[in-house]
Amino acid sequence: MDTLSYKTVSANSATVQKNWVIVDAQSMVLGRFASEVAKILRGKNKPSYTPHADCGDNVIVINADKIRLTGKKWDEKVYVRHTGFPGGQRISTPKLLKEKSSAILIEKAVKGMLPKNRLGSKLYTNLYVYEGAEHPHEAQQPKEIKL
Repeated sequence: MDTLSYKTVSANSATVQKNWVIVDAQSMVLGRFASEVAKILRGKNKPSYTPHADCGDNVIVINADKIRLTGKKWDEKVYVRHTGFPGGQRISTPKLLKEKSSAILIEKAVKGMLPKNRLGSKLYTNLYVYEGAEHPHEAQQPKEIKL
């Protein structure tokens, strides 16, 4: 038996194949959509997945303003942050965040599903979210993925 053919290949920044993909968020449920985008960003959909390397694709999300939330989450879900000062707890709802920008909802959901370390910060920079159907990444020739 030839044991040389059974070597485990570990991907690194020099050997990884990074592509550009485009995903349409129209009428998708936020959490389910964000988990699929996080998998693509992390590279878990590839056979060459390596946990310690950035082997995921660059993801462009379009139609972020048409994302859905189920139940009463538009009003009852809360995002809590703290300014760092006494009494500095600030609370917002998805409805308030959508008034500012619909892209914030998807960015927060996806960022929460990435690792909380330097690799997670690097993976988050590969996410591009746009509210409408237009995006400035035509030169990268992204492939459309249906989720």
